[in-house]
Amino acid sequence: MPRVVRFHRLGGPEVLELEEVPVREPGPGEVRLRVDAIGLNRSEANFRRGKYLDAVRAFPSGLGYEAAGEVELPGEGVTGFGPGDRVSVLPVFPQSQFPVYGEQAVVPAAALVHRPEEVDAVTGAAVWMPFITAYGALLDVGRIRPGDHVVITAASSSVGLAAIQVANRAGAIPIATTNTPDKKRRLADAGAAAVIVVGHDDLAGKVRELTGDRGAEFVFDAVAGPGITELAGVLAANGVLFVHGGLSGEPTPMPGLDTMRPLYVRPYTLFEITGDEQRLRRAQHFVTSGLKSGAFRPAIDRTFDLSEIVQAHRYLESGRQVGKIVVTVRH
Repeated sequence: MPRVVRFHRLGGPEVLELEEVPVREPGPGEVRLRVDAIGLNRSEANFRRGKYLDAVRAFPSGLGYEAAGEVELPGEGVTGFGPGDRVSVLPVFPQSQFPVYGEQAVVPAAALVHRPEEVDAVTGAAVWMPFITAYGALLDVGRIRPGDHVVITAASSSVGLAAIQVANRAGAIPIATTNTPDKKRRLADAGAAAVIVVGHDDLAGKVRELTGDRGAEFVFDAVAGPGITELAGVLAANGVLFVHGGLSGEPTPMPGLDTMRPLYVRPYTLFEITGDEQRLRRAQHFVTSGLKSGAFRPAIDRTFDLSEIVQAHRYLESGRQVGKIVVTVRH
């Protein structure tokens, strides 16, 4: 029987167990995959702890959104995918319903994209969540333009690094922030026009300097919490602050009420894009074209074997990584 990752109670990485469990046959519109690589995301750690939008439906539960592998068996009514096809899995479904952590997984065929020969499984499992997230906020919703400045917080995450590349491809100017001085050079090498070390540099002063005292047109924030007030202060008039994560774990105030400056604060998740067929289609074309041209290259920080899933989640929660953590599956 295939090995899959499950947990029987909420908690830290230690609750994850590798178990031999039969994987069900695919239903209509579904596909069974042989999984070769799994992309890890903070949302899965939150899901495991019971702190995510998608709640655990029952125990034991699987988890995971993002994977790459080969089609084993298409279900009834599936067209366009056959046995042996190399594919990536897009995060368009609840992980409580279609978990992908394991040697095999059943997912909706609508969640699959063909993976070109030049894209290996590790890359195929690392690209879609971060790049769709960044594309959706900055281009689909924000309509970012050449010359716009965007402040990207937690920029060493896979989503932050993708946002740097997306901004550069749009002709915008990415300003990265990090809490760790050691990551400053790596973010500059990744394409950030400037890097600000939070707690060390003067965030507002530096952004004013970089923007000619105008302020940034966009902030792309993964942290939320009390720091959002300072971030709102770096926005240009009528600027947009996208909040796409809550790494701080603290309550988030409503910024701008003290100064009454015109600004927009907007929560955002990639499900705005993946839940709409036409918007998802445009996102796929944008990301695929970036991969083919070489403009987009997902940053892989480290890989773990499936048997090391607990260690992989501990590393995920440590915040030490620069880029994506990928789990590989040996068959």
